[in-house]
Amino acid sequence: MSKVCQITGKKAMVGNRVSHSNIKTKRRFNPNLHKKKFYVPELGEWVVLKVSAKGIRDINKKGVWNSIIDAYNKGLL
Repeated sequence: MSKVCQITGKKAMVGNRVSHSNIKTKRRFNPNLHKKKFYVPELGEWVVLKVSAKGIRDINKKGVWNSIIDAYNKGLL
């Protein structure tokens, strides 16, 4: 399962886990993804998207149809 937000394009990052003795080992920072159903009035149907918490806030602000169009133009959908 790909860990990429379909609206914002956020994906997993790589960083270091640093112990108390300052030993560094690799770790991953995964985005806060949720599988959500959104109703799109322009299409008259439900759409299932895998979105991050910021993606949900963007959808609440711009609307689901405008967010889908922007993501498609960016090449995320």
